[in-house]
Amino acid sequence: MAQAPPPPGPGRVTSLHLAAHAGEPTVRVAQARAVTGRGLAGDRNYWAGEGPRPRQRGAGRASGVCDVTLIEAEALDALAREHGITLTSAECRRNLVCRDIRLNPLVDQEFQIGAVTLRGLRLSEPCARLEQLVRPGLIRGLLHRGGLRAEVVRGGTIRVGDRILPLPHDARPLPLLAPADLP
Repeated sequence: MAQAPPPPGPGRVTSLHLAAHAGEPTVRVAQARAVTGRGLAGDRNYWAGEGPRPRQRGAGRASGVCDVTLIEAEALDALAREHGITLTSAECRRNLVCRDIRLNPLVDQEFQIGAVTLRGLRLSEPCARLEQLVRPGLIRGLLHRGGLRAEVVRGGTIRVGDRILPLPHDARPLPLLAPADLP
């Protein structure tokens, strides 16, 4: 009889990566500033435009926009073991590489990394562009374990080594009201 997968978390951030522009190699950093509704400062996905970030940037599976991407280190280990494809944490092109947490159950859930609160938007399935930038066979090897796309709900600094904790529904921080929202 197969055992149920462990509940999500607590996990930890094992590496953090940013790329200044789309298609450029990611650079390993010790910390990054997460900005609510914008993303990680200095990253290719950071929204610096006016007003709210658009939710789509084109057509196709990879067209959804997000603030932060995450992947499980265990998925990279399985990719090497099962498909013979070894990726460094920078080559996987995700912002955060995490260990000891299952990311798929965090879709539509809020979770905390250090003092930062994120909300899982959807799975980050591997795309043809990632395979072009990295290695053939990557799509098949990372299908349904390519990570998570998330948005920043409450900003702050994310650091390598930070714990990742799913938030119970009743423990989620209440949104701050703008002065215009007050009676």
